Amino acid sequence: MMAEVGAGGPRLAELLALGRRLWDELEASTEPSSGAPAVQEKVRQGLDALQRAAAMVAQLELFSENEELEEIASADLKFMLLPALLGAMTLKQVDLSRRREHLESAREHFLRFLKLCRNYGLGSFQLPPSTSGEEESRSPSVPQDPAQPNLVAMAMSRTAKIERYKQKKELENKLASMSSSVESGTADEDQIREFYILQIQKWIGTSLEEIESIDQELVILRSRDAARQAAAGPRGPSRTARTPMKPFILTRNAAQARVFGAGYPGLPTMTVDDWYQQRRKQGIVSTPQRQGFGEPGPPPSSSLPAGTNDEELQKQQREKEEEEDDEEALQKARDWDDWKDTHPQGYGNRHNMG
Repeated sequence: MMAEVGAGGPRLAELLALGRRLWDELEASTEPSSGAPAVQEKVRQGLDALQRAAAMVAQLELFSENEELEEIASADLKFMLLPALLGAMTLKQVDLSRRREHLESAREHFLRFLKLCRNYGLGSFQLPPSTSGEEESRSPSVPQDPAQPNLVAMAMSRTAKIERYKQKKELENKLASMSSSVESGTADEDQIREFYILQIQKWIGTSLEEIESIDQELVILRSRDAARQAAAGPRGPSRTARTPMKPFILTRNAAQARVFGAGYPGLPTMTVDDWYQQRRKQGIVSTPQRQGFGEPGPPPSSSLPAGTNDEELQKQQREKEEEEDDEEALQKARDWDDWKDTHPQGYGNRHNMG
């Protein structure tokens, strides 16, 4: 395997070194904004270098599921970090329109790194579920009621976080004490091997933390996208459009409808009950209003133009009632005059006969 790496090794090592250097510079950057052009240019260069290096590793088949950790050369161990570095560098992108895409891509890189580490027995951890939501066959899972929180799982998660934090600090201290000898070339092969394994173990904790954070953000983004799709979907009108009413004769009952219908054949007739039923279907009134309970009575028997509202109907009703009252009083006066013409004064008085 060393011979295969040796043929293209220097270039592969250079690409990994460039990606690591750019990552370290981004982590130590004092730029006020991660979206600054200089920062994003480093992100672009780092991603390019790491992706090219990962493609070369896959072509050279440096790692296999049938290998043991002892079979990997010490100089090749550092290339196991490529998926984790790719995930971390992907998260440095700030294009909000592609945020969900970047999160999902970074998660896949971290998950690929964790699977590789577990295959070689590096670290003791539970592998997160894949993007399809299916647990790995070798990952223990505890069934739970989705309606209730799994308190045991929450306690285990909190304990695991505390343990990972302690391990991370210990690993950082060990790496800091060994980095100078490894970088200067004075470290022997055992020290180099231990140094790279410690780096891998440190990135295992980082990958688990990043996946947990990514999953939380993805839940928010998916809910937001679903809400936007629902808001942008087809929506009916808030209120049903009213069809303009055609003129008709409104009568009190069916008998009047027959009378008025015979006198005005050009206009249709409608009883009060029919009118209220139609208005109720149109959503204009809820229940018919009846006289005698402090509420306005039914509309008058008159011709109603299109667009007539309830207030105009009530006004027309009052005018019609006044007209009917006047006509009734006039008719009574006329009847009284006629009666007096045919019945002289004293007619019917039989008590004062002489």
